[in-house]
Amino acid sequence: MRFFKFRKNYNFNWKYVLGEILLLFIGISLAIWFNNWNTSNKANDAKDLAIVKIKEEIENNHKELVYAQTKNERIRIAFSEYQKIFHNNSSEVVTSPKHLDSLQKEFPDFYRITDSTEISPGTFKYRGGAFIELELFELTEIAWETTRSINITNEFDYECLYGLEGMYNLQRRVLNEIDKAANALQSRDLPRLMHILNFLNQLNPQLIENYETQLKTLDKCR
Repeated sequence: MRFFKFRKNYNFNWKYVLGEILLLFIGISLAIWFNNWNTSNKANDAKDLAIVKIKEEIENNHKELVYAQTKNERIRIAFSEYQKIFHNNSSEVVTSPKHLDSLQKEFPDFYRITDSTEISPGTFKYRGGAFIELELFELTEIAWETTRSINITNEFDYECLYGLEGMYNLQRRVLNEIDKAANALQSRDLPRLMHILNFLNQLNPQLIENYETQLKTLDKCR
């Protein structure tokens, strides 16, 4: 009878094992680094695109507001000048033909005359009404809200976020006032409309300045 004896060979190749572990460690580290690098690149690309879109939005809003501010300010000034000659808070004006002609040339179509009566030599009472074409504007914040909704703003520094948030808050305030102005015009409440336009005459330049500041500094958010 033969007996077979088995013996385990413990001739362990430590160099080989350590080499395999080292290669595995390097492989995992490289995979993590590449994944982080790829994620960082994607985040930076998204951030750059967001800044481009926000910049375009601010430029468009700036253009819209400057145009509207110019037109609506003319309305406010025209009303202020005509208010000096309105008769007893009515739509009638009392003045000389020369003065009225001067106002008509400076503010065409603001006051439309239907008829007139001479009440004293060189002074007439004119009947008519003010025609106000208020420039309503829409200032968007789609790019900003989209950037916030997908958390790209997490990549912005505090100073950049603070400036943009302040600018858009002021923009919402201006839009709220222009809505009030539209309602006042619809209800033909001219004193209230002029009060709102006076307030907008203070807010609008602030917002325009904010736009211009952000356009100059927005690239620093990259």
